[in-house]
Amino acid sequence: VMQRLPQVLVNVPVADKAAVASSSAVAAVVADVERELGDNGRVLLRPSGTEQLIRVMVEATDLTVAQAAADRLAGVVAANS
Repeated sequence: VMQRLPQVLVNVPVADKAAVASSSAVAAVVADVERELGDNGRVLLRPSGTEQLIRVMVEATDLTVAQAAADRLAGVVAANS
């Protein structure tokens, strides 16, 4: 059974979606956030199919935690695009 959690979505404009997908810095922060959330949340980063964006989605049991994680991920995506 899927549990509904508070969700935060951030659209990050990028010059090169492929650069983000292959960035070890982005992968490291995603792994850190997933470790911090454990079984209490989810992380999804995906390129937009129609725009030069990476969509950062975080779900967590607490909205404040989800927002902080999404902001952290969006920052590293923007810095590595």
